[in-house]
Amino acid sequence: MKKVDAIIKPFKLDDVREALSAVGITGMTATEVKGFGRQKGHTELYRGAEYVVDFLPKIKIEIVINDEQVDECIDAITAAARTGKIGDGKIFVTPVEKVLRIRTGEENETAV
Repeated sequence: MKKVDAIIKPFKLDDVREALSAVGITGMTATEVKGFGRQKGHTELYRGAEYVVDFLPKIKIEIVINDEQVDECIDAITAAARTGKIGDGKIFVTPVEKVLRIRTGEENETAV
């Protein structure tokens, strides 16, 4: 099993969710986060004073899936989240050793 973490622009969340559903991925966790990469921050004007916004709002999506689903998951996220502009985000794939469904006690693939 693998865990796919994707950092995307907030307005792309619905598009990504729909794309994942279309390839059969039924569960995910989405969290509002802030960060920066090459995009860095930007300056804003507030009540006549200029200040730097270092961290930009993003959405972090976490998905645990079977190994066979990884490529189509990455393709779906990439196609739905891409705008072609800086700050589109990143995708990280890491191995998952064990999954346990608390309610039933199911483990690993049956718990996903």
